[in-house]
Amino acid sequence: MSECLHIIVKGRVQGVYFRAYTQKQAVKLNVKGFVRNLADGSVEIVASGHPDELQKLVAWCHKGPILAKVSEVITTPYEVDEHFEMFEVR
Repeated sequence: MSECLHIIVKGRVQGVYFRAYTQKQAVKLNVKGFVRNLADGSVEIVASGHPDELQKLVAWCHKGPILAKVSEVITTPYEVDEHFEMFEVR
């Protein structure tokens, strides 16, 4: 069983290796999808995988890497229009 989530992480999350650490966590949890910076300073994640593993990724997003200061994590279900082979930084 697989689910897909759209996650927006707000706060000081750019320039603190958030994308690289998110990729590392996703690979560890066998989650596929992507992470990218948005123009407003937030980070966008589309993650596909087992619901338990997705919840672990969301929990990690609330903390992020050591230099990050996460102020908000917004999670919504996401309709996948592409099949993800891996988890990539965009």
